[in-house]
Amino acid sequence: MPNSILRLENLRKKFGGVVAVDDLNLVFNKGEVTALIGPNGAGKTTVFNLITGFVKPTAGTILFKDIRLNHKKPHAIAALGIGRTFQNVQVFSNMTVLENVMVGRHLRSRNGMLMSAFLPPMLRREENRIRASAQERLVLLGLDRYAHLPAGSLPLGNQRMLEIARALALEPTLLFLDEPASGLNARETMAMGELIHKIKSMNITVILVEHDMELVMDISDRVAVINFGRLIAQGTPKEVQLNPDVINAYLGT
Repeated sequence: MPNSILRLENLRKKFGGVVAVDDLNLVFNKGEVTALIGPNGAGKTTVFNLITGFVKPTAGTILFKDIRLNHKKPHAIAALGIGRTFQNVQVFSNMTVLENVMVGRHLRSRNGMLMSAFLPPMLRREENRIRASAQERLVLLGLDRYAHLPAGSLPLGNQRMLEIARALALEPTLLFLDEPASGLNARETMAMGELIHKIKSMNITVILVEHDMELVMDISDRVAVINFGRLIAQGTPKEVQLNPDVINAYLGT
């Protein structure tokens, strides 16, 4: 599949006797925004956690550019160019906004422990590059005026933007957004949609879990619907809207 960036093959996850993801087969294409939707408890965030290494699959295969991710740790997966945000905002509250983004960038640092110990001038130059790159991400997301404030002092909408800035500092080719519009007002949700379009224009493939159907239908190239961990429909937003299984399981009449 020459245009695919990520493939899930018979992916399965059991927590005790509960099957959270059940033989899931999905293909995600490069350069697209794909929404993964479904009722609460359908297994959407579990799918994200499986792909990004926070939980291990019971069975099946996860392939990113033909690299098998099944047993890789989260930091190793991130180093491949896979970034993510979380359903519950996770920022380092006592660090500044700029420092939060620099954390995301440090994974791209070329200096290890020995270099840091014996070549401090090189370390300072690298740190300056990381700082400048982080500052660019803040400008991109309109957060540069908050750069030196504690991240925990920002309102929720800005904290969600900060999470995305930190993920973008990784220079990902694939970005997972877990309910990016959760808790946002109408204006903030519109800004989030515009940001996702901007991220797509940067040649970054976006996969998101989201309950705001207006946002999903506006920004998505494709939509995949799961229920009880199984795929029940996929296609364009319009095709999914008209699918009777989706209407019965999730969207309602």
